[in-house]
This record gives sequence, structure tokens and C-alpha cells, in this order.
Amino acid sequence: MFDSSSRYAGIETATLTDADGRERVYIRRRFLPPAAAATVLAEHVVREGDRLDNVTARYLGDPQQFWRVCDTNNAMRPDDLTSEAGRRLRIPLPQ
Repeated sequence: MFDSSSRYAGIETATLTDADGRERVYIRRRFLPPAAAATVLAEHVVREGDRLDNVTARYLGDPQQFWRVCDTNNAMRPDDLTSEAGRRLRIPLPQ
């Protein structure tokens, strides 16, 4: 259902039958892995104008892997990670 590099890859699906008898398939909730369990590849100091997709492309080679940086830094909103220059971001080693 999802690309193998997606944050949702491998998450179990479930089915719900609505009042009309139609079945709706959905993915189950994704729980964040403990940030402390991540192996840190590098640390990045945010500079003015940094964008998370560019930071992720630089360290992980794929801008769509931004979610890994979000998980490791306990961020629900990706933009929060680059909104303040000087912030240190932990860049995880992909698992």
C-alpha cells in the first residue's frame, strides 16, 4: 500500500464495515519509536533558511526521509525543527 521508504510501510491495516455494509480499509495507528533508541548518524546545527527536506537529503540522501529526523527529535510538525537558527538536530542512522 505504501512505498518501502514511507513512515507507514509495514503498518498493519484493518477493515471497518460502515452502516451501508461497505468495507473501509484503513491503516492502524503508527506509534513513534522512542527517540532515545535511535542511533545518531550526525548532528546538524540549523542555520537561517534551512529546510528539513534539504537537511535530510544532505545526510540521508533522500529528502522524503524527513520523518526520521522528526521522530528522532520528537517533532510532530517538521517546520518546528528548522524555525530557529542554532537548534541542534539529531540525524538518525536509517534502520
